[in-house]
Order: sequence, then C-alpha cells, then structure tokens
Amino acid sequence: MGILLHGQKTEKTLGNLTPDMALAKLQKYCAYQDRCHYEVRTKLLQLKVYGDDLEEVIADLIKDNYLNEERYAQSFIRGKYRMKKWGRRKILQELKFRKVSAYCIKKGLKEIDEEEYKNNLRSIIRARLAKYTLPLDYMSKQKIKAFCYNKGYEPSEIQTVLEEER
Repeated sequence: MGILLHGQKTEKTLGNLTPDMALAKLQKYCAYQDRCHYEVRTKLLQLKVYGDDLEEVIADLIKDNYLNEERYAQSFIRGKYRMKKWGRRKILQELKFRKVSAYCIKKGLKEIDEEEYKNNLRSIIRARLAKYTLPLDYMSKQKIKAFCYNKGYEPSEIQTVLEEER
C-alpha cells in the first residue's frame, strides 16, 4: 500500500466498500427477494453508502430491474393475504410504513381475489368459533372481531361473515 497524500482517497471510499462492491452486494440482496426502495436505502445506509453513491447504486438497481416497487407491492400483497391471511387494512398500513407509493399500492391491491379474500376471513372466523361454545356470548364475539380486526379485515366484512357462520 502506497503513501497517501492529503486529500487523496483510497479505492475503498464507502466504509469498506467501493460503489461497484456495494452494487454487487445489493444486487444479491434484491435477487434473493423483492425489495422496496425504503429497504434498499436502509441497507445502503447500514453499509455506510451515502449521497451521490447511494443514489447511483439505487438508479443502477432500478435500471437493471433488480429494484421494482410495483413488482414488490404485488408480491408483498400476494404473500401476505395468501400465506399470512392478512386483511387489506394491515397490508395497506405495512406498505405505507415502507414508503411504497400510492400508485404501486393501488396496482398491487388488484392482486387480491375477492372470493379468496372472503374465504380467508371465513377460515379465520371458523377456527376462532371452534374455540368457543355456541351460542356465543358478547365477550366471545368481541374477541373474534378483535382478532380479525387485528389481522387487517374491515369491521363490516367481519360482521357479515360472522353472522353467516353462526
């Protein structure tokens, strides 16, 4: 390693990473699973990549289609409502927390199949009903409603499905 004069920079200007190294690391990070811009920006900041270098890495990821927020919103929504059986409210809240644009959220919400969505709510309510003796008392109904509400389902839909299932 040579002697550095005042003002000269080493090849490793970003913490321990060059911009190319940071890009390669983030390409792997984004290839593993879809990421939103907020997650990528946070990861770059953790890697001590700042300023123009950060913006350049993000631009390269978008250009090479490693980072696509619309695709992220669609896959996030599909996964959460199919696998975790989340309702629209919770999905919407989580995407807003991750700073996903309203356009991408709206586009992603089209991924929800209404019949499958209602069936998810029915299965959640049936599983909860199995824990209680019928007829349900007021507190049991409230506990079931609260559970479904916390999963992100709308109160009117919860009420409708609960009445159908009793």
